[in-house]
Amino acid sequence: MNIFAYFKQKDIDTLDPKFYNQIEVWRSWYNSNVRKFHKYRVYRGNGTSVNCTRYALGMAKRVCEDMADLLLNERVTITIANETTDEFVKQVLEANTFEELGNEYQEWKSALGTVAYVVHIDDSVIDETGNMKGGTVGINYVEASNIFPTSWQNKVITECIFTFHKTYKRKKYVHFQYHKLEEVPGENRKRYVIENSIVENTIGAGKELTPKQWNDIPAFYGLAERMETNSDKPLFIIDRLNIVNNADENSANPMGVSLFANAIDTIKKIDLEYDSYANEFSLGRKRIFVAPEFLTTRDGSAVFDPEDTVFYELPEDYFKNSESKEAMHEVNMELRIDEHSKALNDDLNWLSLKCGFGTDRYKFENGGVKTATEVISENSDMYRSLTKHELILERVLIQLIQTIIRAGISIGISGLVENTDITIAFDDSIIEDKTTERQSDRQDVSMGVMGLAEYRAKWYGETLEQAQKNLPEQASVMAE
Repeated sequence: MNIFAYFKQKDIDTLDPKFYNQIEVWRSWYNSNVRKFHKYRVYRGNGTSVNCTRYALGMAKRVCEDMADLLLNERVTITIANETTDEFVKQVLEANTFEELGNEYQEWKSALGTVAYVVHIDDSVIDETGNMKGGTVGINYVEASNIFPTSWQNKVITECIFTFHKTYKRKKYVHFQYHKLEEVPGENRKRYVIENSIVENTIGAGKELTPKQWNDIPAFYGLAERMETNSDKPLFIIDRLNIVNNADENSANPMGVSLFANAIDTIKKIDLEYDSYANEFSLGRKRIFVAPEFLTTRDGSAVFDPEDTVFYELPEDYFKNSESKEAMHEVNMELRIDEHSKALNDDLNWLSLKCGFGTDRYKFENGGVKTATEVISENSDMYRSLTKHELILERVLIQLIQTIIRAGISIGISGLVENTDITIAFDDSIIEDKTTERQSDRQDVSMGVMGLAEYRAKWYGETLEQAQKNLPEQASVMAE
């Protein structure tokens, strides 16, 4: 179906469809499967051509993997001051495999520019007073091509449609989940409502199902047509890279831009060079041209293995008629390894720089790409790029946690505190200057100009209150 035809039918305004075409371009480079580039035809003369597949180094995916691993890995710690709330949130994150999918969707964010986390409640019961009881809190993960903003201000999306694709009995369906703000009757405030619709994925705008029809499909059974949240805070959180989106002529576009969007020319050149490098070995392999009379013995037995591709039979008397008068001729093509390696390394440096990693992040060696593993300086391009992206990611993680807490409170989980302190400690193990800074802080503690609790809160990812509780009874010797 044409999603934008459906939106037009419903009189819903969102971003220009051309922007979503650009998202698919980024996806094709991420997959190293770009139409008319990785699949192409070579003309061979006499009206004939051959289909070819271009070798790809896969650097678009590689830079996205690296950025995801640097931003959200196992060393990132989330600390919530209230213990009951901390336990509940971490149970929800674990049940929704956030440790795995969180990193995966950081990679999708780098690839396509934007992802979203949509908190939902399953299996709850609404009593006579309209309050929800029971149920579980879940998280839906959504990538850019399924996010359609309908209202935003200063790049903050306030209303949005998310699409979820399902298949049942070989029929494809699209679930439209519309999060929108509405005025509360008789009150001077707004609240979020969620409207659901299911459309069979047919031609044009698709065929919309009634609630009765979609309840016959297991994937949509029990789905309400409308849900009132009674809250002015959304159940969705938008996450994007901290890069200006220059892929759309509309500068107000609130969606993010791919990490490699402005490095596609470099990725294209890298794949051309890598394809040439790979073909160098295929086209440059050793060949031996042999006169036909040397291919068999007197009894007709083959002299050489017929499966051996090194030997090529030439026409009879070919060598006898040539000036050399030789019966066999060996050809060893010269391989241009150093030239290819230099070109690839030059462009890997350009790619690294354009994607915010600085130079010398990647090196082409022994036919593959190696990543620099050394620590980085706080003055480096890479450090500045990471801290810039962490500004948005920290806010996103805190908003996600607060939304989970609110959802837990709404279904009656006791002891949860919405406004508890939340601390996000990102991985700084690759930053060179942190060791020096930590040693300096230790000296400050020993001189009494910095408190031990303050030191622990800073370096152990705890709140000041938690650090105070976790101090050993005798702190004369400070251990890391």
